[in-house]
Amino acid sequence: MHFLHVVQLYHPVASGAGRYFRAIGERLAAEGHRVTVLATDAHDLEHIWMPGRRRVETATEWFNGVQIVRLPIVRRPGPPLIYPVIRRLMTEISRLPNTTPLLQRLATWTPRWPGVETFFEQYGPFDLVHATNITLDFALLPVFACAQRQRIPFLCTPFIHLGEPGSRAIVRYYSMRHQIDLLRRSERVITMTGLERDFLAARGVTHERLRVVGVGVAPEDLQGGDGDRFRAEQRIDGPLVLFIGALAYDKGAIHLIKAMQRLWRAGHPGTLALIGAPLAHFEAFYARLPQSDRARIRFLPYAPEAVKRDALAAADVFVLPSRTDSFGIVFLEAWCYGVPVIGARAGGIPDVITDGGDGLLVRFGDVAGLAQAIRVLLDDRALARRLGAAGREKTLRSLTWDHVYARVRAVYAEVCGL
Repeated sequence: MHFLHVVQLYHPVASGAGRYFRAIGERLAAEGHRVTVLATDAHDLEHIWMPGRRRVETATEWFNGVQIVRLPIVRRPGPPLIYPVIRRLMTEISRLPNTTPLLQRLATWTPRWPGVETFFEQYGPFDLVHATNITLDFALLPVFACAQRQRIPFLCTPFIHLGEPGSRAIVRYYSMRHQIDLLRRSERVITMTGLERDFLAARGVTHERLRVVGVGVAPEDLQGGDGDRFRAEQRIDGPLVLFIGALAYDKGAIHLIKAMQRLWRAGHPGTLALIGAPLAHFEAFYARLPQSDRARIRFLPYAPEAVKRDALAAADVFVLPSRTDSFGIVFLEAWCYGVPVIGARAGGIPDVITDGGDGLLVRFGDVAGLAQAIRVLLDDRALARRLGAAGREKTLRSLTWDHVYARVRAVYAEVCGL
């Protein structure tokens, strides 16, 4: 069969959605199926709305048995602020009835993704289309329209960010009328957690269409990290707190720095390592930090995978206090090294981390609570080892890519008889 995966940020971009579709697509290709990935040319997420960020220059290539085709993003003239302003306007319009057609037009006004119809003609036919990232709907809507016209089954993994409980500050950008309409009309909607499934069911996506799959890791690919090497290269002596993810406010990176500042001011030793692509607002925040604090931070924005593995092997605690994660693959990666984790009570994370069982949860933005959780795990090494071991056991039991692929493959079988 010929499967089309639509992933806005794909290899070589380090994104959770990209890793998810790599794990599925490469396994399908290994079984003898044909897999094509349609991606944008964005390397940095901000390239979608902002000039001057990194892009992928190669238009087509094969990688691990999968064909990748990249269509360039086209932005309307004007300042980058246009995009967030329009998105905020759309959340307000979505509160009004009968606004789905208007929202669909606004979603594809800027950025635009021309060439989708030509792509379907050139690279099809396809037996199934599986797309992702409901908030980047400028790409999903034209693909969905082509799939409908050609009567191709359409699946969506929306990666909805639920945000903090009781707040719509984040989730409103993932649940506008036109987005929910698309999910209601999809053959299947694949969610990361039961929390995400229940949220969509409450908004009219029928239970018959919803499947909880989650994400995973390949433990064998994570082996080989050398903690001593990382500590020597980065000149680290003492406790190490590690963050891996997009360096942004919503990911909790700024709150983590502020929590470490509290610990440093109280005389607690420790080094903070930050790995991930920085957004512009984080770069501005980091530049304003006192030099004494920056001296205790190892800022490694685009570290290769080998360095990430070394950092995981060296870490005493892994912290990702994010409100914009549907699941959080990096928690599983930390657990593979037996590292205890700290997350936020937001998004899908409470369905991933069992508070006090295999990690700790704090309220998003609670700097004092985050500092205390870090202190607890750095001071109580027996507790840290117990939590890390429990997380590792859970990961190996049900959260490897082989487990996830089996669940996704079962969904494909329901839809197209794979």
